[in-house]
Amino acid sequence: MSVFLSLGSNMGDRLFYLREAIERLTHNPSISIAKKSGIYVTAPWGGVEQPEFWNMAIQVETLLPPRELLRVCQAVENSLGRERIIRWGQRTIDIDILLYDNIVSIEPELILPHPHMEEREFVLAPLREIVPKLILPSGRPIAEVKGNGEVRLLPV
Repeated sequence: MSVFLSLGSNMGDRLFYLREAIERLTHNPSISIAKKSGIYVTAPWGGVEQPEFWNMAIQVETLLPPRELLRVCQAVENSLGRERIIRWGQRTIDIDILLYDNIVSIEPELILPHPHMEEREFVLAPLREIVPKLILPSGRPIAEVKGNGEVRLLPV
């Protein structure tokens, strides 16, 4: 199955956390990386005063069911010191499942497709880079959708 993940970090060595999260995801033999976007610098979302985020998107191939993939993502977050203190607050790493093939889920622990992805440019810009012809869950082409917030590509 083809799955799209969003990664973000705004604490400490953000580049380390992004790279290490990808590395740790691939420690699972059921996950392989198909594509990676560049890194986009963005203002924080949700009104909490904090440092800028570095965000990216990756496409993975996996046979893990959605809830099991969520557990793997959360284990990677936890292993990298992620603490859930303030909603939309600072974090070493955040890994969100955006799209999991064509699966729709409305379970409390996992909503698919991600309910806010089409509102946030920090999600759309890196996703647009790796799948420019993607049709979003709304039925609109990603190339025609601009989310809220400004992003800039980090020259890494």
